[in-house]
Order: sequence, then C-alpha cells, then structure tokens
Amino acid sequence: MKNVVCLILGGGKGTRLLPLTADRSKPAVPLAGKYRLIDIPISNCISSGIRRIYVLTQFNSVSLHRHIRQSYNFDSFSGGFVEILAAQQTNEAMDWYQGTADAVRKQLRYISECGIDYVMILSGDQLYRMDFQEMLNTHLTAGADVTIAGLPVETKQTSGFGIIRFNETGRVEGFLEKPKTEQELKLVRTDPAWLQEQGIDSKGREYVASMGIYLFNRDTLVELLTKTDYHDFGKEVFPMSIRTRHVQLHMFDGYWEDIGTIGAFYQANLDLTDPNPPFSMDVAATPIYSRPRFLPPSRIDGATISRSLIADGCKIEPEVVIHHSLIGLRAVLGRRVVIRDSVLMGADFFPSDVRATTNPEGIPMGIGEGTVIEKAIVDKNVCIGKNVTIKLPPGFPSDGERGPLVVRDGIIVIPRNTVLPDGWKF
Repeated sequence: MKNVVCLILGGGKGTRLLPLTADRSKPAVPLAGKYRLIDIPISNCISSGIRRIYVLTQFNSVSLHRHIRQSYNFDSFSGGFVEILAAQQTNEAMDWYQGTADAVRKQLRYISECGIDYVMILSGDQLYRMDFQEMLNTHLTAGADVTIAGLPVETKQTSGFGIIRFNETGRVEGFLEKPKTEQELKLVRTDPAWLQEQGIDSKGREYVASMGIYLFNRDTLVELLTKTDYHDFGKEVFPMSIRTRHVQLHMFDGYWEDIGTIGAFYQANLDLTDPNPPFSMDVAATPIYSRPRFLPPSRIDGATISRSLIADGCKIEPEVVIHHSLIGLRAVLGRRVVIRDSVLMGADFFPSDVRATTNPEGIPMGIGEGTVIEKAIVDKNVCIGKNVTIKLPPGFPSDGERGPLVVRDGIIVIPRNTVLPDGWKF
C-alpha cells in the first residue's frame, strides 16, 4: 500500500444538493452531526494503509480546504499527507476541470513521481467502509491494468447506475450506463450462482453496479489520459479500458450510499439513528476520522429523546422532545422545542460568541422556545425564533419554496444562516 497514491474527486457544482452546496462543496457538507463527507474516503484510505492522498477541488472549496488543513496532519516520519489540488491555470492548461478524467489529467505531474505504482480514484461524496488492501489484492491476483469496485443491486436500482458485465473469472467485458429496457437488462444480468460462489447472497440482486471506485496501474492511467482527451471516467475512460486493457471486477457487498441528492443525504443521516444502523460509526478497527474540536459535553436538562444522536457542545433545555433526529455540534434548543425526523447541523460557534448575535432581528442563534420542526434539514448557524412551525402542509409539492426555505424530495431545507422571526409558520 506504500506504493499507492489516492486521488479523491471533490465533485462538480453539486446542484442536486442545493441549498446545502450553495456556499460549500459536496465533500464539505456536514455528516452525522460532527463529520463531513470528505472524512469518509480519507478515513477509508488511512485504515487501509494509504498515506498519500490528494483531494481535487474546484467549486466552493474554501471550507473544505480549511477542514482538511485542521484535520489531517501526519507525523514527519510516515511520509503521509492529505493535500489539496485545486483547479488552476498552468502553462499546459488554462481552463477548469471539464470532468473527472480531465481533473486527473491536469494533475498527472503529482502521480508521475517515483515510488508510485498504483493510483486509487475515489469520490468525495459517498458513505461506505472498504478495505482497499483487499481491492489491491484482487488487482494483483488478476494481473489487471484496471480494477473497479462493484456492488450487487436489484432491478429497480439499475436505472441509476452504470451496470457491469463480466465473465466467470471477474474480468469485465462490458458496461452499460443506466439501462432501462428489458433488452438492455438482459445483456448485463449476473448469474446468481456466480454471486453465491463469491460468498454473496444475491437476494434478488442480479446486477452489479459500478461504485465509481477505481484502481489503476499508474503507467496505464498516464497512458490512457495522455493519449486521449476524454473527460469522464465512467462514461469514456472506463468503457475504452475494457476494449484495450485487462479490467477486473472487485466485488463489494457492504453498505454503500451515494450522497448525491437531498433525499439520499437526509435518509443516510437518519439511518444512523437506528438501533442497528446499516452503517456503524463505532467500528474500533476502522474509525471515521475528523477534526478534533475540544468541545464540552452536551448539557441536557429534562428532555425526552428517542432514537436520536446528539453531538458535542449542545444545550438542550427542559421539556424538549427529540425523536428520530440527528442534532449537530453546538446546537441550542429552547424549552418545549419539538424536533421529529430531522437533521440539525448545529453551529460553527457558541451563542456567546460575538459572531452569533449579528442578525438585525435580534433572534439568538439556535431554535427558540416552543418551535416545532418536522422532516427537515436545518443547516448551520440558523437563528429561529420562538413558536415557529416548520412542517410540510398537506398537498405541498415535493419541490418548492416558501420564504427563505426550500423543499427538495419532500424534505424542508433551512439554508445556512437563515433567520426566522417569532411565530413564523411554513
């Protein structure tokens, strides 16, 4: 693993995650109360023994840069690093990244250094836990030029993925982007008996989807990118590689979620509150790393809390009811507040900080007394007054707006720094 370098793609504009990505990149979106999405791929790399990590960024990257700088500092003896490679003008290229493959092409100088034999390419907006050592073993055993991670999926999921066709040895022979017709599906259907031989219970999952996780021989990647002008790995580089190179499948059968939409983000967060969550944050051997903040314990006084997660530094007053929700760092909930089926991201600073009292309405940071919030995502640093009701009324469309609030996928989103006066109702 010492000869592996990892490139984590910071993603594009993230329009499907708006307004959460209005002033931050997708990998910088908060996750599980105290993490950010970028912490997932970086933690997977560290747990797998990969110590040389580059994060390629382009849009709204200031908060992401700050988080990485404050979170990941290796000792001088390991030779490890997590560094930002931002889009920039050079003598070779004057424009921004035009796609995933183009982003890597513009940074080839960093993977052409001595001691790099393999290049791992990851997305910065997925939730999963994977040992990349196992993927490298698959790659080496097969003598592959490229290895791609695949996940078994059901028929109803295929229209959202690139589906892989492969032979009995796992060598990839074809790739079909988002098949929809029965004729297309027939071409890429996997024999359940083959999955059983791999130790995977198909459970009706007869297709293998690309997870967008690639492992290249370094020289193969350099050649593929320097001899073509392809912009995208999934749509162009990968299909071409199948025709000209040995591309191997690495099967994965754990939890994996692409956090690409408001609905997916909302569900992935609330799934963590389950008694037996599909993705566990407390695996001692493979922890999720993040920025150390040195916050005090949360203070909870006479609240009723069920099936929820509460992050550090919170202040929860008497008679508060929290059910099936996630409460982020430094959140302040006044008396008789009700939070149901919601994700609160918390705040960047305590209410006593001078930056928390700057709104002209004089509404203090946090959730005011008597406020009710149901099925919502509340971004950071909001100032919500007393007796506010934020609840989707019957018949409201799944995508719409009301005042400063927006609705996406049937979920109310309260943007960062929103101020709502006393008595405001959705």
